[in-house]
Amino acid sequence: MTEIDLLIIPRWLVPVDSNESILEKHAVAVHRDSILEIGPADRLKTKYTPTQTVSLPDHVLIPGLVNAHTHAAMTLFRGYADDLPLMEWLNDHIWPAESRWVNEKFVKTGTDLACAEMLKSGTTCFNDMYFFPDVVAKCAQNAGMRACIGMIVVDFATVWAQNADEYINKGLDVRDSMRHSNLVTAAFAPHAPYTVSDQPLQKIATLSDELDCPVHIHLHETAHEIEESMARFGMRPIERLDQLGLVGPRLMAVHMTQLLPGEIKTLSERGVHIVHCPRSNLKLASGFCEVSKINESEINIAIGTDSASSNNNLDMISEMMTASLLAKGVSSSPTAMNAYAALKAATMGGAKALGLEEKIGSIETGKQADLCAVDLSDIASQPVYNPVSQLVYSASSRQVSDVWIAGQRLLESGALTTIDEEQVKADTLEIGNKIKKG
Repeated sequence: MTEIDLLIIPRWLVPVDSNESILEKHAVAVHRDSILEIGPADRLKTKYTPTQTVSLPDHVLIPGLVNAHTHAAMTLFRGYADDLPLMEWLNDHIWPAESRWVNEKFVKTGTDLACAEMLKSGTTCFNDMYFFPDVVAKCAQNAGMRACIGMIVVDFATVWAQNADEYINKGLDVRDSMRHSNLVTAAFAPHAPYTVSDQPLQKIATLSDELDCPVHIHLHETAHEIEESMARFGMRPIERLDQLGLVGPRLMAVHMTQLLPGEIKTLSERGVHIVHCPRSNLKLASGFCEVSKINESEINIAIGTDSASSNNNLDMISEMMTASLLAKGVSSSPTAMNAYAALKAATMGGAKALGLEEKIGSIETGKQADLCAVDLSDIASQPVYNPVSQLVYSASSRQVSDVWIAGQRLLESGALTTIDEEQVKADTLEIGNKIKKG
């Protein structure tokens, strides 16, 4: 018998594959940071001698969830300026608050809070866009969490940088500092077409090609964005980005609520990834991403929560349910996005968008052991006819019991193992009270 680190034996195992498989009486053998084998539990018990065996008799084991778009530190603005349209929310509330309050301590505390929340709700990887990406990277690394750090770029000066060139150069320094990390990668993160001018966007396109680095941008989020682009540039934002060399397989286009049929065709032909943020779009009344048409065009779709200041949580389980239900409502088709498709978007869809599909996103031999266990014994999840349906339509993030990232158990029976939850709460309260007092 071969000695290994870990054998996980769940009630159901959902690998997230093209066959929409749901396996019973199966187990996952993990050694060091990787999945060594998946197979019938009885066979793996006789083949391996694990240092630890974790039996999960009422649980579904899924790949770790991938939050493909968020601004982690903005957890500290949760509930700060609710029930407003996007541009009023940004211009009159969020940007002034960021100008006053955001510094390294703010970003550290907010990111620690976000990591704790995400781990406790089953997210193992997040794609971030915020100031002080160096701090975000350290927080993720310290927590043992997988992250893609956004090298943010805007035209105007902030606490992080004074101009577009400085944003790009500082971002590249952060990327270079994390080049040996198994957990942290980086993507260019120009905020949006209306906050970044042509020259830096062209520079990002060139660097993205040279470095084979993803580009993460808010795009076609609102009707106002389209109108403003037509007035300023005489073209829609996608056309402008295409002329600047950005529309291609490295592009992660976030929101995409305003799409014409021809634009969907272009996105499909170019291999662009769409990141759908249904709850944030609903709350800000930004519009609807037409998931059914996107799926018909075979465009990879991922799911993100956006920030906790526009959602107001980082709960990918509730995001999956909203994405599925919204797709059905918008298309008037109950088959538009089934439960398994929602789970796939929240796992493999995000992994593909980040260029990490060879490492994460599914439970496969040789991949990193990023795993999430959800207890379906809760009264609200009974009876269980289909565990994926129960996960997406009935389960709560509070039913997430255990999380592993690269083979390390970061959530054990609901308790965080690498983050001091009480200290995070105390630090959050301190900053929250300052903001409240003004």
